[in-house]
Amino acid sequence: MSNLVIKVADLPEEFPAIAAIRKSVFQEEQGVDPALEFDGKDEISQHLIAYLDEKAVGTTRIRYLDDKTAKIERLAVLSTVRGQGIGKKIMENALEVIAKKNIPEVVIHAQEYIKILYEKLDFVQEGEIFKEAGIPHVKMRKIFHLV
Repeated sequence: MSNLVIKVADLPEEFPAIAAIRKSVFQEEQGVDPALEFDGKDEISQHLIAYLDEKAVGTTRIRYLDDKTAKIERLAVLSTVRGQGIGKKIMENALEVIAKKNIPEVVIHAQEYIKILYEKLDFVQEGEIFKEAGIPHVKMRKIFHLV
């Protein structure tokens, strides 16, 4: 996977590629309502995009809730390239971006079936499983020990 590049997206130029990935994963595969997926918060978020062999294959967004908490949302990797660790690498990059801003806490609403990915990145589940967009999720949190 030496041809994998993950970067902070240049907006608005790269947003069509981000939207296409999210549409494929969330709307077409998982049946999420477009109004829920495109919730009006993209404009106030920072986006990461992953390219494999120069093709956009994955994305996530970071929303800064306040000066102490960021929320990582909409992690999506195209089905054709899953299982190669791209999602984990996108998350690692997102966590680096957040840490550089000295934000001590990150929260996510993880789809329940994939929470093990987040546990490997030191996220801890809080509370019970709940439904979001009709899909079982868990709230998870990670605290950075900033110097």
